[in-house]
Amino acid sequence: MVPVDEKPCCAADALRRIRQVDVGGIVVGISMLDHILPEVREMELPDEKEIGRELLKRVKIYNYIPASAEEKYRIALLEEFLKCKGGGTI
Repeated sequence: MVPVDEKPCCAADALRRIRQVDVGGIVVGISMLDHILPEVREMELPDEKEIGRELLKRVKIYNYIPASAEEKYRIALLEEFLKCKGGGTI
């Protein structure tokens, strides 16, 4: 098993690190989310708006997100962040 803090060496390795997330009523696979969530948590950003932007920015490194769906993804990513943090949903 690859340590959590190690980035994938290639696209195939990144594909093995996929988490399913409900984005606007559609379940999608998001690569590297389990790695991104703790990174963003450690940044201690001041509010949910900044957290959502940072999550979206980092997720887009490993995943294609259509511009028309960015807001839905931002909301879904923030909800995942809050679940992992123990804060419930927005």
